[in-house]
Amino acid sequence: MKPSRTSNTLTRLRLISQSAFAVFCLIVGYQFYRFYLWATGASPDIALRPPAVEAFLPLGALVSLKRLVLSGEFDAIHPAGLAIFLAALFLGLFLRKGFCGWICPIGFASNLAEKIGRKMRILMIPPRWIDLPLLSLKYLLLGAFAWLILWNMNLQELTAFHLSPYNMISDAKMLHFFLEPSRLAGGIMLALVALSFLMKNPWCRYLCPYGALLGLLAIFSPLQVQRDRNLCIDCKRCEAVCPSSIKITARKTVRNSECIGCLECLPVCPQQECLKLSLYGRTVSPLILPTLVIGLFLLFWGAARLTGHWQSRIPPETFRHYYQQVQTIGHP
Repeated sequence: MKPSRTSNTLTRLRLISQSAFAVFCLIVGYQFYRFYLWATGASPDIALRPPAVEAFLPLGALVSLKRLVLSGEFDAIHPAGLAIFLAALFLGLFLRKGFCGWICPIGFASNLAEKIGRKMRILMIPPRWIDLPLLSLKYLLLGAFAWLILWNMNLQELTAFHLSPYNMISDAKMLHFFLEPSRLAGGIMLALVALSFLMKNPWCRYLCPYGALLGLLAIFSPLQVQRDRNLCIDCKRCEAVCPSSIKITARKTVRNSECIGCLECLPVCPQQECLKLSLYGRTVSPLILPTLVIGLFLLFWGAARLTGHWQSRIPPETFRHYYQQVQTIGHP
């Protein structure tokens, strides 16, 4: 049975969405690098600091979120990071891990590596006795960060970190880490890249605490992939393409924290109406999920800009002052 027009549209839409956000992140990265060169005195050319670079500071955003809850003050130093974090949490709660499946550039790169590994026939599926313990790693990391930040830090400590020189240059520290990694860090990054061609999404599946948090929220999402047991022929094509290696044919409803809402399983199913997207048990068009994911994410961006919660209130010259101490300022 040939895929429906909707299914083909769904596959193309995901590729377009992921590619567009990946290109956007590359542009943001280049703009931030130019700003970094100017701020550190390595280039005389003045460049603007792109707020979207703060998307890569999720731990700082977690600190800012708790501080927002306790004090009512929105992060004035890295506001875009908090706005993006709030958007991802909202999407996770209502639209599964839509941020991971349709927006995240790291997930996109992992998906490409997986496809290359599959074509080269070097992609491996680890046995369950290895896979299950590895799956717990990202939840352990999430638990450690939650304990350090959400449980231990009071408002005074949160504010002290927020106003610290380290927080001021946390984005520059991140860039410096990738520009001049230690041998250990460089080796780990190369190993993760190599593993991405051999295994399905090793970073996303085993190590990303951000994805772990969104996965826990996604358990309560009203949108679920449902399987009709009477129509299923147990061909397991859905499981073969699932980036999260979910045993779809063993379930009636995919209410799994690993499901990223990519809906890749729907187009490959040869049985029409066997796999469907449901909203509170009612079948809906699968196009609803990506439309809402992309639309609501952009809505958060627009709202942040309109309310003054996107552009940092720190002047470029202040950033420059602290950036020039990037190698000497340590964690508070």
